[in-house]
Amino acid sequence: MTGGAPAPAPPVRVGLVGAGPWARATHARMLAAGPETELTAVWARRPGAAAEVAAPYGAAVAGSFAELLDGCEAVDFAVPPAVQAELAVRAAAAGRALLLEKPLGPDPGAARAVADAVARHGVVSQLVLTKRYHPATRDFLRRAAAADVTGARSCYLHGAFLGGEFATGWRLAHGALLDLGPHLLDLLDAAVGPVAAVRGTGDPRRWIELTCEHENGAVSQASLSGSVRLPAARTRVELFGPAGELVYDTAGLDHEECWPVLRREFAAAVRAGRPGALDARRGLRLQELLHRALAG
Repeated sequence: MTGGAPAPAPPVRVGLVGAGPWARATHARMLAAGPETELTAVWARRPGAAAEVAAPYGAAVAGSFAELLDGCEAVDFAVPPAVQAELAVRAAAAGRALLLEKPLGPDPGAARAVADAVARHGVVSQLVLTKRYHPATRDFLRRAAAADVTGARSCYLHGAFLGGEFATGWRLAHGALLDLGPHLLDLLDAAVGPVAAVRGTGDPRRWIELTCEHENGAVSQASLSGSVRLPAARTRVELFGPAGELVYDTAGLDHEECWPVLRREFAAAVRAGRPGALDARRGLRLQELLHRALAG
């Protein structure tokens, strides 16, 4: 019997659902880069588009969603929220781990159905909250945990809804609240403290302003828009308190640093059978906060 380090775990075989710009630019490339994951197949309702996504990586094109499930251990979703919510429930019932986009679904009911299916079938789930996997974000949240925060201001702004391949139907219909809101509310909830109440003012398709009351008494505000012309997307969180100011700004972040971390942590969760904090339950909480903002 010989010693030495244990053999590395085999790559997690992942099937990708979707063939749009986000699937093509990020999801497929991330999964195929490995070594923790292997892109086994792509399925989309447009077979030709699925073939274009799969071809650079030698992945198969599944003829149906059922065929995709048969050939993988985990499913990665890069589709509109309503499609994700429907298919994720089926994938969970088949015992497949889920890599989920935000928002979890188009509304709280659909999001709850996904979270309930994940819990009922005991599968691993993880959210693609991209910025959360960047070292700078994690450093900010560590520092925020030690801060006494009185109030906070934040924004997530860009012009992608004004035109281009990311001005997709669901984004134009629902606006920045469903698309950008999960990112910013997640950061505020994590950095300032759990959000107890949230109110929204404005039009999510143009500009919406959120006011959050946190369980610790702090108050924060969030500005969201995908319809303003800027040189680059702007995400910024400013925390204020008796000890001074703590600022998180993504202007200098290389988002390419996020994907290897996301891939590695998802694969580790699948192999261990234990999800991290950014799972479907987190997605449901964010969805409920978004709904409260609209209702308020």
